[in-house]
Amino acid sequence: MSKPLAEYFGKVESSDAHHYGFGPIRDFLEYPFAAGSRDWVITNPPFRLAEQFVDRALTVARIGVAILARTVFLESAGRYEDIFQHRPPTIFAQFVERVPMVKGRLDRKASTATGYAWFVWDKRQQGEAPKLKWVPPCRKALERDADYVS
Repeated sequence: MSKPLAEYFGKVESSDAHHYGFGPIRDFLEYPFAAGSRDWVITNPPFRLAEQFVDRALTVARIGVAILARTVFLESAGRYEDIFQHRPPTIFAQFVERVPMVKGRLDRKASTATGYAWFVWDKRQQGEAPKLKWVPPCRKALERDADYVS
C-alpha cells in the first residue's frame, strides 16, 4: 500500500512487522507514537489484532484512520461494544470485486473468496451517520506491469 499512497500523498512514513522492502520493521502497537502525531494512519492490520490497531490508530492520527480489513470485521458483539457503538467509522467502503491478498508479495494470478472493505474514521466528520460506499471494479484499470516487478 505504501508505494501507491506515496504517489498520491507525496510523503508516506511506512513500517511493517516484517521486512517487505518499504520502511523499517516496527510494531505499530508497541512503538511510542505520540497522540495526534500523524495526519492519517492507513493500514492493513493482522485480522486478529485489528481491534487493537483501530484503538491505537485513533489515538495516533490527527485527521483520520483507514483500515483495510475483511468485511466480517463488522461482525461481533465485542467489536460493536468496543469500537462501533461509540466510535463508528464514518465510511464503510466495500470492494465489489474480491481483493486477493498474498502475504508479503503481489501475485497477478492470486484469487480469493474473502471480501474486503475500507473502514474509515474521518475525525472531521465525527457525529455523522456512517456512510456505506462501494469500491467499484478497478483492479484491471489500476494495475501496472511494473507492480509485479521485484
